[in-house]
Amino acid sequence: MKHHLRASGLLFNQPLLLTPDMLDLGVRWANQAMNLNIINLAPAGAANLGFYDDESEDRANMQAERERAALESTGVQVLPVHGFLVSRGAHVNVCETMTSYEGLRQQLRQAVTDPMVERIVLDIDTPGGSAVGAFELAADIRAMAQIKPITGIVNFMAYSGGYLIGAACTELVVSQTSGVGSVGVIASHMERSRQLETSGVKVTTVYAGAHKNDLNPNEPLTDQSIRVLNDLVQESYQLFTSAVADYRGMSVEAVRATEAGLYRGQSGINVGFADRLQSPQDAVDDLSRAVAQSRMQRQGSRIGLRASAMNIQARL
Repeated sequence: MKHHLRASGLLFNQPLLLTPDMLDLGVRWANQAMNLNIINLAPAGAANLGFYDDESEDRANMQAERERAALESTGVQVLPVHGFLVSRGAHVNVCETMTSYEGLRQQLRQAVTDPMVERIVLDIDTPGGSAVGAFELAADIRAMAQIKPITGIVNFMAYSGGYLIGAACTELVVSQTSGVGSVGVIASHMERSRQLETSGVKVTTVYAGAHKNDLNPNEPLTDQSIRVLNDLVQESYQLFTSAVADYRGMSVEAVRATEAGLYRGQSGINVGFADRLQSPQDAVDDLSRAVAQSRMQRQGSRIGLRASAMNIQARL
């Protein structure tokens, strides 16, 4: 039940940078979960019975070594931005593909400070997620991109909050079938009063403070609650459209004119939401080649400087 309460708190009564179809799936799941009497839950701690899996540990270490070797060879650090976007790592569900803003921020900071990393790539495949924390992360990405180039590669979906992250990158690459956009905000409220009445349950709420009972799911939605929720949505929409306009060098009016539309491939470039058309693998390969060429030029420059120094010493 604890996980259901947390998940419902992420879905309802707050602005979301999420596509409507994904929100609908979440709402349907929440409705089913709240109606089920789930009794086959594993007890706390059952996932780890205290056995140490040497084989899994070895595989993880080998994978880490391979990734480090590839990074040393290419100088390109690829970070995944996959699934639903949530504000904190504690919200990540091991049964679903999710990315937390705090986790991604930590990975980016490590990549920026790692001298072995010369280019950073965000591998983006997400319909979006929570508005809470999204704008702060986007601002951090834009700031870090001034230190090291950050390329966003849409592979194959960067919608809503996922697009906000992509827009903050140094450049954003789309393929022919990948999509960007959905620059809009949505919120949902689940009202259960009729369901409770049918079940013979009556909930009485006592509260102090005019807004304490806003968005109560056990009572019909009041005009005041609708205004509160709408204000949250409009505030987030203003932040969203202004941020995208700033990151993409567009006017706020031009961003709003897209009306949260979805754009695939070249149409995303035409509207100003992406920079170039290329497949994800080709984009990474090109970045690796650019780093290799830059390394060769720097190495040649250092050799030339050493030769000049030796020539001057010989003349002395």
